[in-house]
Amino acid sequence: MKTKSIFLIIAMAGVAVSFFSCKKFLDIPPQNIVQEQDLFANNDAMKLYMSRMYSQMPFEDFKYSPARQFFDDWLVTPGTNEGSSLGRDAGEAMTSEGWARNGAYWGRAFNLLRDANTLLENLPNYKANFSDAEYNDYIGEAYFARAMVFYALAKRYGGVPLVTRVLQYPENDAAALEVPRSTEEETWNQVLADFDKAVENLPETSPVKGYSNKYVALGFKSEAMLFAGSVAKYNRTTGFGQKTKVRVIGFDPGTAAAASKKYFTEAFKAAEQIIVSGKYSLYKKNWAANNKEAQYQNMVDMFFDASSPENIYTKDYSWPDLAHGYDAYNIPRQLMGGNGYSAGNCPTLDFVELFDGIAKNPDGTIKVLDANGKYILFDKITDIFANAEPRLRANVILPGDIFKGEVIDIRRGIFTGSVAGGIAPLRTVNGATNYSIGGPQTYNQVDAYTAKGAFAGKKSLFLSQNGTTHEVVTLPDGTKMNGGGKSGPFGTSDMTAAFTGFTVRKWLNPDLPQELVLEGRSEQSFILMRYAEVLLNAAEAASELSLAGESSVDGHDLLPVAYEAIRDIRERAGADPLSGPGDVDGQSGLMLIRKERRKELAFENKILWDIRRWRTQHSDRLNGFTQSDGAYYRGLYPFYSSVANKYFFDAGFEEARKRFRITEQEYYFLIPGGEVAKSPVIDQQPGR
Repeated sequence: MKTKSIFLIIAMAGVAVSFFSCKKFLDIPPQNIVQEQDLFANNDAMKLYMSRMYSQMPFEDFKYSPARQFFDDWLVTPGTNEGSSLGRDAGEAMTSEGWARNGAYWGRAFNLLRDANTLLENLPNYKANFSDAEYNDYIGEAYFARAMVFYALAKRYGGVPLVTRVLQYPENDAAALEVPRSTEEETWNQVLADFDKAVENLPETSPVKGYSNKYVALGFKSEAMLFAGSVAKYNRTTGFGQKTKVRVIGFDPGTAAAASKKYFTEAFKAAEQIIVSGKYSLYKKNWAANNKEAQYQNMVDMFFDASSPENIYTKDYSWPDLAHGYDAYNIPRQLMGGNGYSAGNCPTLDFVELFDGIAKNPDGTIKVLDANGKYILFDKITDIFANAEPRLRANVILPGDIFKGEVIDIRRGIFTGSVAGGIAPLRTVNGATNYSIGGPQTYNQVDAYTAKGAFAGKKSLFLSQNGTTHEVVTLPDGTKMNGGGKSGPFGTSDMTAAFTGFTVRKWLNPDLPQELVLEGRSEQSFILMRYAEVLLNAAEAASELSLAGESSVDGHDLLPVAYEAIRDIRERAGADPLSGPGDVDGQSGLMLIRKERRKELAFENKILWDIRRWRTQHSDRLNGFTQSDGAYYRGLYPFYSSVANKYFFDAGFEEARKRFRITEQEYYFLIPGGEVAKSPVIDQQPGR
């Protein structure tokens, strides 16, 4: 017994020695993990931390697509469903609430949120390592990152878990770390509070290119508060989580009006703070009054001039370390590079018709027929847009435009029939003209092509079925011409070309050699926030506040601010001048401001969010349909009359018949089912 006791004591002592030895060993920090005291030791180390945060920022730039969300290197028609453009890969599944769109950001958001909270909680312990200015900048960066995360989440999901501290796991039990979704109003208030703290702490000038600063934060604050104010005013879908009974989407009817006014006021004040600072201005380096060519070139140059006074914040790219593929995906087909992509964004006729300087019918549609219902003939293919506002050409490559020194050959077909008495509308089958959605989908079906009806026995329309298979017409002068242009359109058989009759112009690098038009080879910067948007934010917030009964904010009269903002933007764009301040007054004034926004900010990943925050995407009528029912866009198709040696244009539903749907409930994305299933407090969107 005594022997056993001695053995036990020795054994326990051994275990104790072993335990304390292990404890001592476990206290040694892992050698393969950078420690907090090292990260927060000095500015050089902080660059690593900032680099990690910025690599996760929810910036909607060249690597963002509505379908795949952030950090993806495959741009898929970002103008889709906002009405600006369509593309080969754009379809209902990708552009309504479809496959990759749901939940693509939910998980990623909380990674950056943890980094931001870690910085806010721990950097004070190392404040002595930095000057006051450096310390405040890093704190401001953390608030900016957190504001951007909550903003990105709020506009997708409504109320989200407001994780504003570092959740310690496994130190704390997982169940104790569950954070339920807050109300949507609380979430937007958190966005506001974090942007305010960012503005309070950030310097006026970014200490390192790519970092934020006070005016960057003010710009995004203005944008976010405009979103919040719009949702508070226009959203009609509301509901409570089943698990928490919290109003996770929508606003309390009792507080919505006041919240809307508060957010619009914050949006206006943030934008106005940038305006009165005088630090930024509209880009007009090459602009000249009454000179459409100079105004066009000025707007093209604006997106490639790193010294532009309009740039508030850019995301920069550089090959080979960090590049994108915008040029490859969107180049007109005749200039495409070796990987075979082209014309990813084909602007719709509906978008083109927003611009001034185009002859239009009383209903606002483009005028292609004369008083007798016959096509208007043009000597040159470019004549129909000869007087269009220059901003249109800076956004869209029009048929016959010159890009990279080459005429962009956009032509749907050649009409060889008689022009005596005029050319009747082509979309006629068996003698019946039909431009409704039930009419002929492609020009392969019409009488002039199939030699039926009035064209019985005489084929009078010649097309190219794709980029390599052409019907060739011998012209009266003996020369030969392919039915379709080098950049199409070719109908539905080959959508690598301008299948709406247009291709996008904005952001395309005019100096990139064709052999370098490849995926992952473009390196132009993306302007995430520019002064024109700030002016538009100020104008819209001013209009909304005016409609709510306010006349001024902090001594700034609202309507004059709105008027001057829109006046200046339209002048720079070469649009028709406003008649006076009354143009921006009332509900019609708000509609004018929204239209201006759609023209100015197209293809910048802004407009889809605008039509969602306005809650008009599902309900606005588009060519006789709403997106709740399923809507279709239109195209403009140029034809050459070989007999008249002139051009004419046919306007109607685009041939691919891409149909777009979104219901009112889909303004709020679904939360990933796995996140909802595993949590006792995370609620799915009500009614879903």
